[in-house]
Amino acid sequence: MRIAFIILIALHGGIHLFGFLKAFGIVEFKAIGQPITRISGVFWLITFVLYSISVIQLIIKSDFWWIVGVLALIFSQILILFHWSDTKFGSIVNLVILLVTIVGYSSSTFKNKIIKERVEMLNASETGQERLTPIDYIDGLPPIVQKWLASSGVIGLPQISTVYLTQDLEMKLKPKQAEWYAGYAEQYFTIQKPAFNWNMTAQMNPVLNVVGRDKFEDGEGEMLIKLWSLIPVADVKNKEKVNQASLQRFLAEIVWFPSASFSPYIEWKAIDGNSARATMTYNGTKGSGVFFFDEEGTFKKFVAMRFKDKEDTVPTEWIVRAIRTEKRNGIKIPVECEVDWMVENEQWTWLRLKIKSIAYNVGEIVEEEGVYKR
Repeated sequence: MRIAFIILIALHGGIHLFGFLKAFGIVEFKAIGQPITRISGVFWLITFVLYSISVIQLIIKSDFWWIVGVLALIFSQILILFHWSDTKFGSIVNLVILLVTIVGYSSSTFKNKIIKERVEMLNASETGQERLTPIDYIDGLPPIVQKWLASSGVIGLPQISTVYLTQDLEMKLKPKQAEWYAGYAEQYFTIQKPAFNWNMTAQMNPVLNVVGRDKFEDGEGEMLIKLWSLIPVADVKNKEKVNQASLQRFLAEIVWFPSASFSPYIEWKAIDGNSARATMTYNGTKGSGVFFFDEEGTFKKFVAMRFKDKEDTVPTEWIVRAIRTEKRNGIKIPVECEVDWMVENEQWTWLRLKIKSIAYNVGEIVEEEGVYKR
């Protein structure tokens, strides 16, 4: 779809070059029967240049292609109005470009909003580089949690204060859905002040693009989903059920940064030799879940009763299962997971994820297009 749009702009912009060539008598452009003055020809050339710049920016995936695109669109439409009888069908192309430009603007605005939130989240975090010692994990934790921490390799390493990771996703929106939608996600965490900011983009079909942002900060959760970064599908914030569900998500995801287990807002209680319940309380929001491990202390799954939707009156069983575990940056973590809901007594696997990259104690916002300092 993106390639088709680039070709459309390139062809549309190229036609404007012929308007310039006709004005200066370089070529005979019969598609426009009306005479074109040299002054008008200059504007045809400017429009061609502006569209060409837009094409280049689209090719290099610049977020700001739409700014030049809008200027080109304005010039083009004015020229069409002056030569309406010969060029009126160009308005249809301009309309298509306008709609895509609006989406481009919305996408840029959405991304800038996320960057701003992440900078503020990191600036509010408390950083600490103390190294974990055996005394830290022996005191007060269930034996299986102690074994997990030892097995994960965090003992002797600096405590983790911030995390940045990227994920490849596959998801299903309905239990009976056959095909998987592919997506990509980025996520930041802070630990001393528990928070996360997660965004994803998924292509549902050649036309339909969905973006989303989940956020947990100060004990409050937010969920925002948009079509083409423009049309809100879901926008929920600071609701009791959303707050709790977001907190439980943070709790489940500490398997990617195990030293968070020592945080004062998490309490542990042994269930048996291979499982323990963690209860997290922060800023008035409380939630819990059970961590399951194998005999070696490797994380296997997390189970919680969690609200699936804000309309739910009772929580639903939510399961995060580790499919593959690897060492990343010296820490053993699950790098492939599947996430299930128990719907009408049937297990619905709605999400598969793979960790592409993970970095600890990051001090700046790192995005695909550049680095944004704290």
